Amino acid sequence: MVDAWMIDVPGERVLVRELGPADEGPLLTLFEECEDWFVAATGLPSGPGDVQSLFYALPEGADPEDKVLLVLERDGVVAGVVDAVRDHPEPGAVAVGLFLLAPWARGRGLGRALAASLLARAGGGTVVTATVPPGWVPGERFLRRLGFALDAVPAARPDPAGGRPGPRGAGVRRAVLRPAGAEAAGGPGEGARR
Repeated sequence: MVDAWMIDVPGERVLVRELGPADEGPLLTLFEECEDWFVAATGLPSGPGDVQSLFYALPEGADPEDKVLLVLERDGVVAGVVDAVRDHPEPGAVAVGLFLLAPWARGRGLGRALAASLLARAGGGTVVTATVPPGWVPGERFLRRLGFALDAVPAARPDPAGGRPGPRGAGVRRAVLRPAGAEAAGGPGEGARR
């Protein structure tokens, strides 16, 4: 059974659901629309293998069964995608590998509503980690507004979409969110990247 739910965004009909086989075409379109993010992350526009890589990319030590791929639909059109791994880098944690919205969907409150919905569904685990390309100001601002703390120095990491590395694909800024009541900073999740 496919997990799906509506999120509340005033004036919008927004559905979040698991990615399905019929989503490959819409994801190719989304990735092409998000050339700005791909260039910031890798130095290259999205390529045909990036969608395929999304299905297989996992951080080191993660269990493939814990991978979650979700799409955000606005009025029936794919407007975003989220790639996350449950119980990574530690039990109860969530590692977000990709949180991408189409340029036409940004600045409308969709990202914040989606993040709030996902955080609520995560059940207040120990830690949520995410990454952002160094210098990608909209992503850095978005993560800070959600309460994430960003590492000051980029960490080495292959291409964020898990595909071909580009000229800028060598580093990302890691962001960490520790929900209220989670263990203090410096715990086991501190050295992990996703």
